[in-house]
Amino acid sequence: MANNTTARGSRAPKGVLGRLIRTVFQFYPVLLPITLVCILINAVVSSIPSIFMQNAIAVVEDTFESGDWSSASGRIFTLLTILIILYVISLAANVLYTQMMAIITQGTLAKMREKMFDHMQDLPIRYFDTHNHGDIMSFYTNDIDTLRQMISQSLPQLMISGVTLISVFCIMLYYSIWLALVVILGVIIMTLVTRYVSGHSSRYFLRQQISIARTEGFVEEMMNGQKVIKVFCHEEEAKADFDKVNDELFENSEKANRYANILMPLLGNIGNVMYVIVALVGGSLLLFGAPNLSLSGMALSISIVVPFLNMTKQFAGAIGQVSNQINMVIMGLAGAHRIFALLDEEPETDEGYVTLVNAKEKADGTLEECPERTNVWAWKHPHHDGTVTYTRLQGDVRFYDVDFAYEPGKVVLHDISLYAKPGQKVAFVGSTGAGKTTITNLINRFYDIADGKIRYDGININKIKKADLRHSLGIVLQDTNLFTGTVMENIRYGNLDAPDADCIGAARLAGADDFIRRLPDGYNTMLTGNGANLSQGQRQLLAIARAAVADPPVMILDEATSSIDTHTEAIVQRGMDALMMGRTTFVIAHRLSTVQNADAIMVLDHGRIIERGTHEDLIKLKGTYYQLYTGALELD
Repeated sequence: MANNTTARGSRAPKGVLGRLIRTVFQFYPVLLPITLVCILINAVVSSIPSIFMQNAIAVVEDTFESGDWSSASGRIFTLLTILIILYVISLAANVLYTQMMAIITQGTLAKMREKMFDHMQDLPIRYFDTHNHGDIMSFYTNDIDTLRQMISQSLPQLMISGVTLISVFCIMLYYSIWLALVVILGVIIMTLVTRYVSGHSSRYFLRQQISIARTEGFVEEMMNGQKVIKVFCHEEEAKADFDKVNDELFENSEKANRYANILMPLLGNIGNVMYVIVALVGGSLLLFGAPNLSLSGMALSISIVVPFLNMTKQFAGAIGQVSNQINMVIMGLAGAHRIFALLDEEPETDEGYVTLVNAKEKADGTLEECPERTNVWAWKHPHHDGTVTYTRLQGDVRFYDVDFAYEPGKVVLHDISLYAKPGQKVAFVGSTGAGKTTITNLINRFYDIADGKIRYDGININKIKKADLRHSLGIVLQDTNLFTGTVMENIRYGNLDAPDADCIGAARLAGADDFIRRLPDGYNTMLTGNGANLSQGQRQLLAIARAAVADPPVMILDEATSSIDTHTEAIVQRGMDALMMGRTTFVIAHRLSTVQNADAIMVLDHGRIIERGTHEDLIKLKGTYYQLYTGALELD
């Protein structure tokens, strides 16, 4: 199974953060700006205590000189009152933004999951055939979870720290440019250290996300194949293979966190050294009476140096906060990169314009569209001149010189020409890989042909909208998929508007009614784990009933009885014969006994039809089919 294309490379491309912010803004165009304003208020207020400290110390200095302590207490009380009011505003803004961020964060995750799932429904079958299913599941678990902490904590904290840094630095320049230059030197060192360390951790955090997805994919594969593992005593080999995947995850996670964990101690110690240097420089300037250079024009004094030390610690702490959140941001961006890569996958294209409608026959024999269900279906074909024609849905399917390749240059079907008239049963036989299932995939337009034409009731299927085309087709696969829900709900999956009576009738037609009524709750029995509490044969009977309730004019049976015992096969065959009555049917079967009554049998070999005819004709021909039927040649 091919890995997700997002797994290639080790560094998330630029622009992911901007795209994420734009996406969140699209989800919450009003709430997000209000939240940002609250964050801004909280950040600015947290930056100004040093101003009040400077003013308070200046008041004390003036009082020492004048000796008037009575006026000093009033001025200090006024400063404290203003500071308390600002802190109350900051507290309110903090509470408000944290509450709103909870809404924005969880809402964004929910909406992103919806976008991913909605987009996933529009992806072509090719995507799921070429991507590990566990890796796809990782989009909804690990990758989406990395966004949670980044949006709820890291990005707000980065904004607070960024505003704090700007505010504090402006205050520093206002009081003393000399001391601010010392801080700038420390910031340069911190920035270089952060860039070096985060650059390495970034690479490994993205690799970590990719490794997590691979590990989940491996575990999911092993869970699905647990019976095979035990039957072939492959437990030790499975453990060894898991160890390789797990070791890769360990190495990437260990390296990512090793770099991440040394960043804060490094920055903390650089901040401490910077604090000491600022104290030494400030003290030296005071001791030697050096002139102060500042935007305020104030002379250097204790009332400036002491608050400056506090601002230095605050400044270093803000840088530390920024650096501490970088790791979470990197992980979040790695997850966002993979999520956006999924959303950027090209959806299934559909240029069709012919639709399937309910119709009724007029007195002159022509058809007209009607809103109610009439059990008469027609293809509605609009034309360039504005006219609309209606063609009765009959189930006439024809291939004309069809070539197909899953990958360019590797043709798997060569010059396929065949027809199935309404009500005919056409069977495909041949060895594994001959192209039998590929032909039915082309009828459904799960894949599009490379050359040739396929016509359905005389209409090129490329002109038919895919949803309408598939609505006219019923399919029973070898591998049955049942969904969590009751037996009745699983049968009704074929036609959501079908009443209970129609579902029960379909079950009787398929031969499933008898075993369903023996279940603990009959048709209301809950199925889980893909119908794990049912036998393979019972699950296949439900799949046939689900196709029967859809009542399509064309049926595709892809080795529908291959997993059923002989006794159950007889029951199923009777149901399928009833199901195929009056319908165009394409049958793929390894058991040639199930296709002897086909109107035409196509023998395929390496993507070519090498023989065609009825059972009797092919037996007389004594070619490949004869050898298959007599056992001289095995279907392998």
